[in-house]
Amino acid sequence: MRHYAHFGHKEFVLCLGYGGDLIREYFLNYNQYLTGDITVGPGDQRVGDADSDIRDWQITMVDTGLHANLGERLLAVRRYVEADEVFLANYSDQLSDLNLSEYHSAFLASGALAGFLSVRPSQSYHYVDASPSGIVKSLQSATMADHWINGGFFACRRSIFDYVQAGEELVEAPFARLAAKQLLWTSRYEGFWQAMDTYKDKIKLDRMWGQRETPWQAWDAPAL
Repeated sequence: MRHYAHFGHKEFVLCLGYGGDLIREYFLNYNQYLTGDITVGPGDQRVGDADSDIRDWQITMVDTGLHANLGERLLAVRRYVEADEVFLANYSDQLSDLNLSEYHSAFLASGALAGFLSVRPSQSYHYVDASPSGIVKSLQSATMADHWINGGFFACRRSIFDYVQAGEELVEAPFARLAAKQLLWTSRYEGFWQAMDTYKDKIKLDRMWGQRETPWQAWDAPAL
């Protein structure tokens, strides 16, 4: 959310499911002194940022169900986003240094109704090319192969709702309909991108944080 806010997107709609109560509690009891540098002086005087770092954010938290897929969650919050010609969406389980302003502009220029970021897989598995008899022809790291996956950064025009039916996963039937009409766009991204899908991913990102290797922290750069 800080990444989006850094690029001027400060109206958020959170599609809550499992653990949603913890997210509600976090923002309802948000304390700026828990997120930045702080000095405690005589008489418990606290010296930190003058204002909360989310003071100009608007956050709408919506219970969209424990087991809903992306398409169902999107339909559940339709009333909150369809007033905008274009809105951005995210799985919220990956980090990137993507320039959202450039990405947004490229999507608008494409003329498509929906778009997503394409990235190379970050997992450590290898692709195997073998003959029918099992003889291996080649073995290539997923990160080096010319394969691209959905990176979870979405851009949609409000007309996307005309292509999503109840119960459908967004990136399956709805995106297939858009692709058939050449209304689906993607942007290949070679910059930093890392999902946190597994415990191994968490360890990797925790280690990067501990070593101050945090390329995803675009908000530390000058404001755009």
